[in-house]
Formats: sequence, C-alpha cells, structure tokens
Amino acid sequence: MKDTDIKRLLYAHLLCIFSIILSIFVPSFFLENFSILDTHLTWLCICSVFVTAGNLVLYLIVKPNASSKRSSLSYKVTRFLKCCIYFLMSCFFFHVIFVLYGAPLIELVLETFLFAVTLSAFTTVPCLCLLGPNIKAWLRVFSRNGLTSIWENSLQITTISSFIGTWLGAFPIPLDWERPWQVGFIYLKLLNQCLYNNKTNEVIM
Repeated sequence: MKDTDIKRLLYAHLLCIFSIILSIFVPSFFLENFSILDTHLTWLCICSVFVTAGNLVLYLIVKPNASSKRSSLSYKVTRFLKCCIYFLMSCFFFHVIFVLYGAPLIELVLETFLFAVTLSAFTTVPCLCLLGPNIKAWLRVFSRNGLTSIWENSLQITTISSFIGTWLGAFPIPLDWERPWQVGFIYLKLLNQCLYNNKTNEVIM
C-alpha cells in the first residue's frame, strides 16, 4: 500500500509541475505579446488558475482521503463554499503579510495581491483539497507529530517549502543592479526584448 501511495504521490507532483509548464507555454498560443517578463501579471493569474485546476483534478481522481460515507448535496455545497471563503481569506492574509514585510501599501496593490493569490494556489488549495475546511486537521498536520499518512507528509513539506521559497525570492528586490555580477541578468532581459522586436518587425514586413 505504501508503494502505491508513493507512486500516486509521484504522479501528483509531476502533474503539478506539468500544470506550471503549461501555464508558461499555452497562453502564448491564445494571447498576443505574452511573456512572463513583460506580461507578468497575466501570467500570475494564469499560473494560479492552472495550479488550482491541477490540484482539483488531481484530488478528484486520486482521492487520497476518500471517505466511505456518502455525503448529501447540501453538505458538498457547504463544504465547497467554505473552501472558497478559506481561499479568499488566505489571499487577503498573505497580502497583509506582504505589506507588513515591506510591500507598498497603495502602489503596486494589484501585483501584491496577485502574488498572494499565487502563493495561496500553491499552499492553501492543496490543504483544502486534502484536508478540507477543517482547522483542527490543518493544525494537526502542521504540528510536530501530527502526520498520519505520506500525503500529509508531502503536504507539509511542499507548503513549508513554498513559504521558504517566497521568502528567499525577496532577496533580489533591494539590489541596486549595478554590480558586475548583476549585469548578466539585465543583458538577458535586453536580449529578450531585442528578439521580440525582431520577431515583430518580421511579422510586419
């Protein structure tokens, strides 16, 4: 049984990675001038949608915590609405945390909120899919010795890793981008812009 769960967990992570890759390449077929650098707000929205959809499809198919009891339609609707409320609350909560950690309060509000939505898609959505809107279950999983399955162990690791990655990703923000080792990143952006301009000129001609 454990080997089966490990394989299913591996497929689950591969599906999540595949959904992120799709969010990078698929929009370029439907949206003009789409790129992660130039249209980053659009990509944040699309990435959040793809990751959320991937998690929903994953847990509907795999059902790691499937219950043998049949639930009524009203119970399922109430549970879904609670999940939506929890997701929105997490978005606003992360937005407040980002502001407290130095994000502009008035300027770049949309960027900050979309980043909060993206983080919620990587952290809150998997928790809601696996544990549901159950605060006690959340506290049990993220406590020291509260894990009962390999799925909960994976959920704990991926959620904490997402928070650490978000925190580490803020390190380049205060850089002045004038040091010699930082010039390469600027050149990459300029090269991307030149390639885009050449492609646009070819289409016009």
